[in-house]
Amino acid sequence: MPDIDSWPTGRLLSVAARLVEGRFHEFLATHGLTHAGLIALHHLAEGPLTQRELAGLCRVTDQTMSRTIEHLRHAGYVSKRADERDRRRVSVNITETGTATLALAHEAERTSEQLLGAVDDYEQFRQQLIKLISIA
Repeated sequence: MPDIDSWPTGRLLSVAARLVEGRFHEFLATHGLTHAGLIALHHLAEGPLTQRELAGLCRVTDQTMSRTIEHLRHAGYVSKRADERDRRRVSVNITETGTATLALAHEAERTSEQLLGAVDDYEQFRQQLIKLISIA
């Protein structure tokens, strides 16, 4: 590998992002998840949502969310049922398996030396990333 000590910080950040994303993708795939599915589970952990609400929170179209929900349902991570407030709407709920898998993904992100466990101070690193993103 070239002498990365001389690389500009922007390039370091770009390469690190690609590498970590690829490694996390591999981790998620071993659990039948995608990045989109993980984001959906994250939002569903707060409580049941309709497909439209979930699509809005995940910033995707209803059609994309429909496919994501079906994938998660087949994997046993979510269930669907008629909304208690409006029987015409369907509520999406995270299952116990979905909750456990979400917790496993969060733990792996923080502790795996292949993911962000290699960072000395995970919380500070996370806050710095949020700050960088929020500037836009």
